[in-house]
Amino acid sequence: MKIQHVFFDLDHTLWDFETNSDMAFETIFDKHKVKVSLEKFLNYYRTINQDYWKLYRDELISKEELRYGRLKDTFKIINFNAKDSLIHELAHDYIDVLPNNNYLFEGTLELLDYLFLKYKLHIITNGFNEVQYEKINKSGLNKYFEQIITSEAAGVKKPNPLIFNYALELAETKASQSIMIGDNWEADIMGAKNVGLDVIFFNANGDAVSSNIKSVTNLLAIKNYL
Repeated sequence: MKIQHVFFDLDHTLWDFETNSDMAFETIFDKHKVKVSLEKFLNYYRTINQDYWKLYRDELISKEELRYGRLKDTFKIINFNAKDSLIHELAHDYIDVLPNNNYLFEGTLELLDYLFLKYKLHIITNGFNEVQYEKINKSGLNKYFEQIITSEAAGVKKPNPLIFNYALELAETKASQSIMIGDNWEADIMGAKNVGLDVIFFNANGDAVSSNIKSVTNLLAIKNYL
């Protein structure tokens, strides 16, 4: 059946999370006069953050535990004695500041302009409501998407099949008419495939991928498939 609906992940797929996150930390560290090497902090934080997000996706920790724990663990590993009060302030300010920088991956707007004329576009994200809507609005992405499906609204997180079925219901479409584009192999690609959606893996790192999965290393290459 012909594809009519295109579902995108947001962070690490369209919205350049690492660049925007790095800038947010620079801002809040300056505000709170945190005397650590930002480069050293970020070097450890990125991996720790990914580990915490996996725990969050697997329903093993809460949103609050994620926000606090990823900072606590990073400060610990770089031997910086951060008081709990400081960690909570940084966690709060990070969420406030994060949507203020809105770098997108190269080709994002050109791709969306192209797809917008041919398909109905939607987002499925595991991010937090209050942050994701801010990112989408401030980056100018909101005009492209009909449905913004967050894990908080769905009550489950990718790769849980319920969030994809919920998204299909909101978009008033079927899996056979839909395709998912994302960067996370487990959450986006396997999650969508398991409910019958076609998939395109945004494989920015050029990792080895099974030949039966459509994969691109830059967003504009998606035009070859849609």
